[in-house]
Amino acid sequence: MVRSVKTLTLLFFGLLTGAFFYGAVNVVYAFHAVPLDVRLTFHSALMEVNGYVMQALMAVTVLSSLALAVVTRGVPRLLAAGATALAVAVFLITRFGNVPLHARIKEWSLTSAPPGHELVLQRWETLHAVRTVVVLVAFLLVIAVTVFGDRFDRFGRSGAAGAGAGSVGAGGRVRGDRAKQGA
Repeated sequence: MVRSVKTLTLLFFGLLTGAFFYGAVNVVYAFHAVPLDVRLTFHSALMEVNGYVMQALMAVTVLSSLALAVVTRGVPRLLAAGATALAVAVFLITRFGNVPLHARIKEWSLTSAPPGHELVLQRWETLHAVRTVVVLVAFLLVIAVTVFGDRFDRFGRSGAAGAGAGSVGAGGRVRGDRAKQGA
């Protein structure tokens, strides 16, 4: 069960991070390379499709990282909870930052961009960059849980003050509880 949750969480975070990163690097660059009317038309069409896909992907990302926090313990649980909080932050940035700006940009594609439109487009790009960095940090936390989770768990049990954690004797042999576990 834990392996399945880790796998799904990695998958969803990887897809979400990749989508945001692609947008930040490639799509925003393309927006700057074309005339404003083309950008507005493309932006509106892209966001029409992205609205459903990205929100669904954000939802399963939040749910999977929450499940990861539930099925893990100790440091991995804290990291997974942090990833969940960051994924929620990405959703909130999107919902209350980018989405309202999308609505304005969509209007402009039907009419024309008003004076000062550059500031709105720059704000959208800034919010997109912020959510891209936030989701990347969350993804790195999930990677840490998945790759190093067992090491964090062992560290928590074998700290210097850990009673019964075992000690290393002459010749590097482990004594105590850990020796009984075959460590």
